[in-house]
Amino acid sequence: MTNGSALLDFDRCYRAIAGRDARFDGQFYTAVATTGIYCRPSCPATTPKPQNVSFHLTAAAAQAAGYRACRRCLPDAVPGSPRWNLESDLAARAMRLIADGVVDRDGVPGLAERLGYSARQLTRVLTAELGAGPLALARAHRATTARILITSTSMPFSDIAYAAGFTSIRQFNDTVREVFARTPSELRARRSPDRAGATGELTLRLALRGPYATGWVRWFLTAHAVAGLEHADGDRYTRVLNLPGGNGIATVDLSTAADGYVRATLSLATMSDLGAAVARLRHLLDLDADPLAVDEALGADPRLAPLVAATPGIRLFGCVDPAELLLRTMIGQQISIAAAATHQARLVDALGAEVDDPAGRVTRAFPTPAVVAERGGEVLTGPRARIAAVLGVAAQLADGRLRLHPGMTRAEARTELLRLTGVGPWTADYVAMRLLADPDTLLASDLVVAKGAKYLELDITTNRWSPWGSYVSLHLWNHALTTDRRITP
Repeated sequence: MTNGSALLDFDRCYRAIAGRDARFDGQFYTAVATTGIYCRPSCPATTPKPQNVSFHLTAAAAQAAGYRACRRCLPDAVPGSPRWNLESDLAARAMRLIADGVVDRDGVPGLAERLGYSARQLTRVLTAELGAGPLALARAHRATTARILITSTSMPFSDIAYAAGFTSIRQFNDTVREVFARTPSELRARRSPDRAGATGELTLRLALRGPYATGWVRWFLTAHAVAGLEHADGDRYTRVLNLPGGNGIATVDLSTAADGYVRATLSLATMSDLGAAVARLRHLLDLDADPLAVDEALGADPRLAPLVAATPGIRLFGCVDPAELLLRTMIGQQISIAAAATHQARLVDALGAEVDDPAGRVTRAFPTPAVVAERGGEVLTGPRARIAAVLGVAAQLADGRLRLHPGMTRAEARTELLRLTGVGPWTADYVAMRLLADPDTLLASDLVVAKGAKYLELDITTNRWSPWGSYVSLHLWNHALTTDRRITP
């Protein structure tokens, strides 16, 4: 009675829905034959009889089987499956790219090309493993984007249809009715309290699995903030996003994390960038992680247990732009976080495109690789070899010789990075870890991680905590910082 994957165990899934266990929301979906709807595991409705239930790995698979979304629990408004971050197989890598809107922008051939498969092979694998092909998976994302815009803005439905990626008003109307069993007008009648503010500004909730280590997240975002590009003020963090339709501005408010979501306010050049903006913020803030599974595994180690207890729900920071991540990491090599932010701010101020933020929190985008390659030498200071390496990598990013994206495997990312002049094993591991939100990179060569391990008398020469090596690195990093304030990673 499963659909799309043998990984779903019927008895385990049924126990989860019988207990209305919210920990499984987004990890699978429950379809009920007698009602024709699909729900999240924590749906408060009466638990259906086992013989009437099937389980699906994705909302798209449930929709493809003819089920519509539950009006009560809104199964599309849940954290994404932690499998898409945990696993590096083809289906997981494809899901990360689909969430970023690659199919909407480049079609199935563009998705397949990034993954190194033919479109036919990719469709066959995704259908077998997830119960739906790339077009159906992208359609499910479009439907979710449409619902957000319908219930959170006063945009005309014709504008929403094209902003969400539909090719016609008819396709938009048919999909909304099929997926949500309501017309767009009926959905709008139940508009959410979070509404569009100023023109082009949208406020919405980004669901997460708790606990969420707000203090750790606040420290990381504040310590690494680059003036002009980013602004951190307590629980509020604002930054410029480089999106397919142009530069946008995002502000996230962490104060609501204890309630199971982060509030995000987006100002976009085009609403068609909404899906990509949401996916990138979720990736940056590690909102799709399964912190209970991580904490349970690491807490079983008696040396790590106190660290886990002190910072439950620690998060692995992803990125919003692979090129920016790599260039900033290279600029910051072998200098302090504060010094790196100063160098990066100088680059942003001199070469970044201006953005209009009425609140004055941010002023410029991170410069494109082409601009850095052409003019970065006028701005960057420090060792000549490092400057030459940054300019060389920027040139490769600009002309397509180097392509980084979240659909890569860790091995592919490391291989590409290690061939670059000026990129060593630490940089390759750090960038790959954040690029892919990879949970299993143990940064044993990092000086601060090593310092944290030394304080605990913990041997990190081998990764015996797999698949959670990255979170071990973060706990050790945090432990060293809080134990010895003189250390700057």
